[in-house]
Amino acid sequence: MSSEQTPTTAPAPAGPRPRRLTYAAGLAALEGLALLIGGIWMLVRGLTGQPDDRQQAVTGGVTLAVLALLPLLAARGLLGRRSWSRGPALITQLLALPVAYNLLQSDSVAIPAGIVLAVVAVTALVLLLNPETTRALGIRGPGNAEK
Repeated sequence: MSSEQTPTTAPAPAGPRPRRLTYAAGLAALEGLALLIGGIWMLVRGLTGQPDDRQQAVTGGVTLAVLALLPLLAARGLLGRRSWSRGPALITQLLALPVAYNLLQSDSVAIPAGIVLAVVAVTALVLLLNPETTRALGIRGPGNAEK
């Protein structure tokens, strides 16, 4: 063992944050806020309204509020140029696509919400997978581990 210690966090890459990374963080934050608002609305409605099943409404509201933490933390990490944040952001977008598909299959006012969610998820995926974003986060691809 050497007497040198390896740093626990890698230094942030130099230079300004790319716009693509900022936009991806903004979209992740938007999704997180939407989940949080939906969870709070569901929770309040379950506690004060006349839901079919109060326990289910409260559980659903709490679940949505807790799920909002994933994209919100990812957005904060993306703004801070933390490489770990791309994974949760990608997971959020991949989970949003089947939800958007289900909203598009409904025969209600949920169809526009499905369109918006699909556009946001695909746009965020493109931004997160962009090579400029990857470089800004300090993520190296396969075969580049020693560089």
